[in-house]
Amino acid sequence: MRKPGHRSRAAVAIAAAAVLGLAGCDASGGEGTAARSSTASARPTPVWNPSPRSIAAVGDSITRGFDACAVLSDCPEVSWATGSDVGVDSLAVRLLGATGAAERSWNYAVTGARMSDLAGQIAQAVPKKPELVTVMVGANDACRSTTSAMTSVDDFRDQFQDAMDVLRASLPRTQVYVSSVPNLKRLWSEGRGSPLGKQVWKLGICPSMLGDADALDAAATRRRDKVQARVEGYNRVLKEVCAKDRRCRFDGNAVFDYRFGAAQLSQWDWFHPSRNGQARLAEIAYRAVTAKDPVT
Repeated sequence: MRKPGHRSRAAVAIAAAAVLGLAGCDASGGEGTAARSSTASARPTPVWNPSPRSIAAVGDSITRGFDACAVLSDCPEVSWATGSDVGVDSLAVRLLGATGAAERSWNYAVTGARMSDLAGQIAQAVPKKPELVTVMVGANDACRSTTSAMTSVDDFRDQFQDAMDVLRASLPRTQVYVSSVPNLKRLWSEGRGSPLGKQVWKLGICPSMLGDADALDAAATRRRDKVQARVEGYNRVLKEVCAKDRRCRFDGNAVFDYRFGAAQLSQWDWFHPSRNGQARLAEIAYRAVTAKDPVT
């Protein structure tokens, strides 16, 4: 799959700032300080709003609904984050209603994207001034041709921090929901019993984990364990970076821990979420976003 080019942190931050004209705007999309009414209530605004009025989604193929409707195809209408499919009941629909989701939610995720692409996607979302940004990315950083090609944990951290910096440079009050990276080893375990799924895997889906799917020798086991350990490292990064931002909520590894089964996996590749799986992701996100307190 083609992967979008990566922009530098400085370039995307400058571009986003230019679009918003930061000198005259506050971070929540309202007017600047000079325009605020002197009679405004002194009541402090809660740090986390469980009812955001607009949503932008960034990430990879999962947020694009890849392989949920047709083989090797995006299907954004079933996206857990912004989709319109009634059966999925996406996060946007749950929070905004069907009409509101159609008017005030945007999907900037790209199939094949890695963490290095996140800052660019966020820069695209900034002009919409979303009140909530959903993030689900990292699987493709581990799903490489070989384990040596996987994104290092340190680089993953730097890239995620860069992306958050781009957002905060323009929208310091926008809330962020961060999903953990799914348990790739469990997806391999579930899908390896499907002959069709294994044929689709050979087309290049997550070769570091899914390659030689039936191999159970020591080398194959070490390879899969290394991928799994890298995913766990990524999830620690997502938790730690998010924890430094009071308007960011990590899912507490809820997606990683979710036990995807046959009903939740694509009937074509047995790896990406099906409509049912997308609905489960929407449930997890909705619980995290509307909870009184963040998951720890």
